Amino acid sequence: MYDLYVITDEGLSNGLSHAEIARLACEGGADVIQLRDKMMGKDEQLAAAREVRRITSLHGALFIVNDHLDVAVASEADGVHLGQSDMKLADALRTAGKELLIGISVSTPEEALEAERGGADYVGAGPVFATSSKDDAADAIGLDGLVRIRGAVRIPIVAIGGINKGNAASVIAAGADSVSVISAVVAQKDVKAAAEELKKIVDGALKASKVRR
Repeated sequence: MYDLYVITDEGLSNGLSHAEIARLACEGGADVIQLRDKMMGKDEQLAAAREVRRITSLHGALFIVNDHLDVAVASEADGVHLGQSDMKLADALRTAGKELLIGISVSTPEEALEAERGGADYVGAGPVFATSSKDDAADAIGLDGLVRIRGAVRIPIVAIGGINKGNAASVIAAGADSVSVISAVVAQKDVKAAAEELKKIVDGALKASKVRR
């Protein structure tokens, strides 16, 4: 469902807008696009969200808004992703009910289990590896940390943090259902080709993982 999850970032995109990133990533096979922007005002972000929503709808991809539940609702997104310091999961559920998918960032089995018990649809686990894409990223949990989170919950795990074509397969083997990337796709000269290559790696790893399990 979430195999390749691409997070937009205009600061890393070689001049591409959120919409352009979304279009190219979707053309490359991305299953999910998350709009993430810490600098835009609310009106500007809503306009970007509506354009990304249009693009993802054309490609049959899911659209997630980072942090802002109101923008997710107003843009008719499929979901919202919340960090540990963002809106509480219970409040998001009261506001959106089951109208939206809700993902929660976690870095420990305890946080993952709390999210699952609270009604989250998936957890974003990480950072798995050290990353420079997020200024507020915590210490890397490593593949061992990912294994522990997998052992704690049954809901889908979207791994994030320092993931690229060289280590994506190992992340899936450790128990992730999906990989979430920024630089590995967004910062590449050919966004579409980067997404295509990573999608093939992830899909191949998922097939191998299902055989092993």
